[in-house]
This record gives sequence, C-alpha cells and structure tokens, in this order.
Amino acid sequence: MASPHQAPTPLLPDSGDKPCNNEELLSPVPIHVVTSARQLPAEFLEPSPEKQLVIGFDCEGVDLCRHGTLCIMQLAFPDAIYLVDAIEGGEMLVKACKPALESSYITKVIHDCKRDSEALYFQFGIKLHNVVDSQIAYSLIKEQEGQKRVPDDYISFVGLLADPQYCGISYVEKEEVRTLMRQDPNFWKYRPLSELMIRAAADDVRFLLFVYHKMVEKLNQRSLWYLAVRGVLYCRCFCINDNNYADWATLPPVPDDLIVNENAPEQEVLSVLDVPPGKMGRVIGRRGVNILSVKESCNAEIFFGGDKGPPDKIFIIGPAKQVRKAEAMLRGRMLEMY
Repeated sequence: MASPHQAPTPLLPDSGDKPCNNEELLSPVPIHVVTSARQLPAEFLEPSPEKQLVIGFDCEGVDLCRHGTLCIMQLAFPDAIYLVDAIEGGEMLVKACKPALESSYITKVIHDCKRDSEALYFQFGIKLHNVVDSQIAYSLIKEQEGQKRVPDDYISFVGLLADPQYCGISYVEKEEVRTLMRQDPNFWKYRPLSELMIRAAADDVRFLLFVYHKMVEKLNQRSLWYLAVRGVLYCRCFCINDNNYADWATLPPVPDDLIVNENAPEQEVLSVLDVPPGKMGRVIGRRGVNILSVKESCNAEIFFGGDKGPPDKIFIIGPAKQVRKAEAMLRGRMLEMY
C-alpha cells in the first residue's frame, strides 16, 4: 500500500465496485449544496486506508488560478454529488477538505487538473494529490492503440463525453454556461445558486466515475504508472515554489514488473524554464510555430501561464532526456534574440 506521501497508481475496480451501465449513467442522484463540513461524508473528511474512495472532482470559479476566486468544489460519489460552496462556507469549509484532497487513500478523478491545483495551492495551501486526470488517460489509451504520443490536452471534456467509447452523450449545456460566463465573468459568485448553476456544476462531475471505470479497464500496467506520474507532475505544474516541490508527494517508483529486459520506462520530470521579460511572444513564435517545432522534435508537453500567469515561465513535462532536449532547443531560441 502506498504511503500517504507517495503517489499511488490508480485503484483498479474490484468486484464490488462495478461500473454502471448507460441507463444507470443517466439516472438522477441526490445533489447536496454544502455550506458546512458536517454535511460531507465522514469517510471523505477522515481518509483511511481501510475505506479507500474514488470520487469525481472539479472546481468552478472566477478566473480560476492562483489569483482568481474558487467558488465551488464538486465531489461526485457513486450515490450522491456534493457541491462544496466556497463562497458561503468560506475558507474554513474548503480547508476541512484538505486532508481528503491531499490523501493517497482518496482518488480524485478530474479532467485537466492544472488550474484547479493551482487555485487550491495558492489560495488555501492545499496540495492536490492522487488524481486520475481523464485528459491524460485519454492520450495514454490512444498511445496504446498505436497512435504517436498525442498532447495530454488533446481531448476536451465535452469531446470526451461525446466519445461513444466512454459516454456517447451530448453536453450542450456546457456551452450555454460558457456563454453566460463570457457575458458575466462573475457567474459562479452569485448566491443563492440557481437551478442552472447547480445542474451545470453537478454535470461537470456526474459522469467522471463512469469514465474512470471505462478508462482504467483499457490501461495496461505501464500506462497506469505513467498516469500516476503525470498526475503528480500536472498537479505541480503551475504551483511553483522556492523549495522545488520538496513538500509535495514524491513520484511513484517504477513497478518491479516493468523493470524487465532493459525496457523500463524512463522517469518523467517537470522543468520550469525562465524566459526574459517581454520575450515570451518571440519564444512561442507566430501562431506558436517555434513551440510546435520543439514539440515535434521532443516527446514532451509544453505549457505556458498565459494571461493567468505565472508570467515569463515555460513548463515542460515528459521523459527526462526529452525534457532536457526541449530545454536546450528553447534556450537556443532565446540566445538568438540577443
């Protein structure tokens, strides 16, 4: 069993944890708006190795990042959905969830963890841990099927739900909410929560456990290890600090079963590259041409803070040798500017 400070590989469903069928997928479950920690399940608030959980997880907010406002955390259990209202419950309520969000005993299934992790870390001191990122899992499955490594942000959540291999459902309401958010960026701050807000927040996690079961069944041991490693690195991605992530959970070691025939997978790393102020546009290139060139040459993912920050930094995730190669190419590009 993994220690609470080391990232485990994703839990495989046991015989008593069978995925629901498509009819059950669309069946309604109770939705609870939570303003006090006592409204949450005890097994969530007090993580235990004897009662390991897998839950769907997401966050909603205004300009969600280190500086934005986290408004709701959604928790999807097999029998209920809990909307943790960070506006009404405040910091005390969110921090009551800290043990669960940092626990190895609770697997958090999420689609694209980077900004949610950043908001939790900088606003509440929570180091999101033990995630299964369905965006990463999707790309790993595609690799298993013979495709060249695809970017880990290859599939949107709407696209994932529409894929007949997983849910095969249309999520048109998501675009409706996005339109409302563009019209009023403070959409998620308003209280009381409207019926649309409750329904939209719940739908962002309602299907995650179903998708999780479908994906984990497809992933081989090697891919499950990559999924665990990348989950740790993606949670760290925008959460840069002064101690090189020393207080975060360690990366899971390569399983013994994979260290055979000198074909063990290479450990993956996260590198943060500083860019001279005002030079990011030239490093990226017109329409991203420079970065696309680096990605085509290196088996690594490259991210930027963009408008939300952090500014003047490039984040590179991938096998160590490929990350060093990408670093060298990007530094070479920066030297050409002088």
